[in-house]
Amino acid sequence: MAPTLFSYETLVHAIAGATGSVVGMAVFYPLDTLRSRLQVEDSNKLQGSSFELLCKLATEEGLESLYRGLAPVLQSLSVSNFVYFYTFHGLRKIFTNDSSAMKDLSFGLIAGSINVLLTSPLWVVNTRMKLDKKATYNSLTEGLFDLYKKEGAKGLWSGTIPSLLLVSNPAIQFMVYEALKRHLISKGLFDTFSAFLVGAVAKAVATTLTYPLQLIQSRLRAGTSLKPLFRDMKAKPSLAFRGLEAKLLQTVMTAALMFIIYEKLVRLVLTIMRVRMAKH
Repeated sequence: MAPTLFSYETLVHAIAGATGSVVGMAVFYPLDTLRSRLQVEDSNKLQGSSFELLCKLATEEGLESLYRGLAPVLQSLSVSNFVYFYTFHGLRKIFTNDSSAMKDLSFGLIAGSINVLLTSPLWVVNTRMKLDKKATYNSLTEGLFDLYKKEGAKGLWSGTIPSLLLVSNPAIQFMVYEALKRHLISKGLFDTFSAFLVGAVAKAVATTLTYPLQLIQSRLRAGTSLKPLFRDMKAKPSLAFRGLEAKLLQTVMTAALMFIIYEKLVRLVLTIMRVRMAKH
């Protein structure tokens, strides 16, 4: 039977990836809130280590400020990662049985582009809800309709260009992850701990390489002018990496936890499926 984009195995990868990402984000969400604030706000009040800043925000604005917009973020993340994992593994299943780093990178770029075009409006609304204390959206759907009414399609897809450039982030992440995973499997060393470690390393590499673009993306999604950012970056180039510490802490830990859950779920479900098929 010829390989097809629609298969139970691809669906398992998509559901496992979405589940892992939701759990990971829920656990480390305050760091994501801090990262957004550091990327978007021009104020110098947010200075210090990530732990100090989290404590400061919790004290001044309340603990709930660290979890503002959590529900819509988890909803968007589940959709986004389902699309990405499904497309990535579907393409691998159709076009190759012999994986390589360059093939994984290519499939990652395609999957990322499809994901961005489909889910960008969700992330624009999420950014507005997280950063705007006066936001009156009660749900993701309400936010989408309100933003469309006020700013049209242009507002919903604001930041799409840097987002398309940023498909290199998950593509690099998956390329590094799959390459290291194949290497460890060949040596019989791939287990829960190595999945965590490889996931962390892959995300750290991808995030550091693409961070300046992520900074621009966050500004555009929040509806914030880029002129002050470029002016400050010209005077102090290191500002291109403003918020990188919080971003690395959040994304690396989230990705590491995500890949553990993902690997466990895929292995469990596919094992159950094989046992049932063998009985029949």
